[in-house]
Amino acid sequence: MRGEIFINSSKKIPVYVLSGFLGSGKTTVLLNMLEHCKKKRLQPGIILNEIGQTNVEGHLFENQKVFELLDGCICCTIQEDLKETMNVLITEMEHSPLDVLFIEGTGVANPMEIQEVLLSHPYTDQFDLMSIITVLDASNYLEYQSIFSSSTEVRNLIHEQMICGSLLVLNKTDLVPLNQLESIKQKITKKSKQEKTIMESVYGKIDAELLFEKRIHSVTIGKSSLDVEHHHHHHSTLQALKLEDCPVVRKKGFEKWLKHLPANVLRGKGFVEIESSHQLYSFQYASRKVAFTPVPAALNRKPVIILIGLGLDTEQINDHWKQLVKQ
Repeated sequence: MRGEIFINSSKKIPVYVLSGFLGSGKTTVLLNMLEHCKKKRLQPGIILNEIGQTNVEGHLFENQKVFELLDGCICCTIQEDLKETMNVLITEMEHSPLDVLFIEGTGVANPMEIQEVLLSHPYTDQFDLMSIITVLDASNYLEYQSIFSSSTEVRNLIHEQMICGSLLVLNKTDLVPLNQLESIKQKITKKSKQEKTIMESVYGKIDAELLFEKRIHSVTIGKSSLDVEHHHHHHSTLQALKLEDCPVVRKKGFEKWLKHLPANVLRGKGFVEIESSHQLYSFQYASRKVAFTPVPAALNRKPVIILIGLGLDTEQINDHWKQLVKQ
């Protein structure tokens, strides 16, 4: 029933998996869902997965029960770590109960692999998979689908994420003209090859009742619609590059630097100190757009830049960085 999204007679913990390509807005959707939990006084648990060795978004989840899986991807290199984390959760819930669990995969995770863990013993006895929410970036969707501006592995991955999603959130619709938006929705429907609920959003805002609705009702979900043989290899060229010892930067110069990075840099995030502000800012770079947020000094973060992309030329990016530093 709508409106009773967290209640089920089996007393299992409801689980929501957030999927979507790099920079689509998964974390923003998750933060909105957590805000709803706060209003309802529900205790959430969060599993965050990062490709690199550093999670630069941890400060967004202060005072939350968070488990971080770093330097890998749930769907391949650290799937066993996910199981271990779930085991810890089961043990800890004896003393610190949860009302709901969120799992955010990396931008290159295939949610089918996460689903397999949740539907296997002993996790299926403790957790109830409610929905796999796949977030799509409306502003980049057509570019990612183009054979001229995208790679086969990116197109395949987004296709897999769409097929696995029980709810598709088409985010960043404010960045797309109305006529183009209709075209994108038609293409998504055609690509999905089955009827999917598509919800449009700006900054990941969706009606909470719809977002939390139970959309997965079967305990056995087959893989016949997917070519599972290549799941463990479809993002072999994806890399996370970390730049440390970052000097103070000028805001406009840094924005310009990000926007002139090679096209295969799909995502950027981290912390930088901005000249004349004497303060650290977290930054998010996606869809050729940059957003800055002040970081409280009490968090004691250090400047660091994480760039994620396909087949990155480390030497080229380091040279690019040196040019910015010299300015």
